[in-house]
Amino acid sequence: MNYPVKMYEYHVWANQAIFNRLLELPGELYNRTITSIFPTVSEALIHIYTVDLGWMNVLSGKDMSSALAEAYQLREELEAISLEDLNLRFIELSDRYAAFLRQQPDLERMIRLDNPYAGIRDTRLSEIVLHVVNHGTYHRGNIAAMLRQLGSSSAMTDYAFFWYQNKPEPVFA
Repeated sequence: MNYPVKMYEYHVWANQAIFNRLLELPGELYNRTITSIFPTVSEALIHIYTVDLGWMNVLSGKDMSSALAEAYQLREELEAISLEDLNLRFIELSDRYAAFLRQQPDLERMIRLDNPYAGIRDTRLSEIVLHVVNHGTYHRGNIAAMLRQLGSSSAMTDYAFFWYQNKPEPVFA
């Protein structure tokens, strides 16, 4: 198993754990405004999604400025959909990543990024995948803190919990 692929499988699992927890909670918590890193849990999830989509667009060959602009243009649309529908969008996007990862003979291949915020850099595909995972982990932590602020608990999404899941087959077999 390729390490970046395994880490992306973790990312998918952890995102779904957060969605599963949110779907158990009263629906109004999803959009309740609080003073935190994001004003609502929904905005935190939308941020994870749009960044994941932006990087998928980069991995698919779009220049970074266009890829991010296209992803961020969806924000208003995503703010209007339900938690269940956003969950479906995450699943569809993870399917796109799975197809991409299956088709790559070499995730160590370099591509040139022209990051509008940081400049030009040659980057491995694997580094982008690991960035997506790390970014999601960071913001799932924000969501966990936000849920506690809202008087609830979050899901356990530590990587070690992923190890012990009863999944005999990899997600992207």
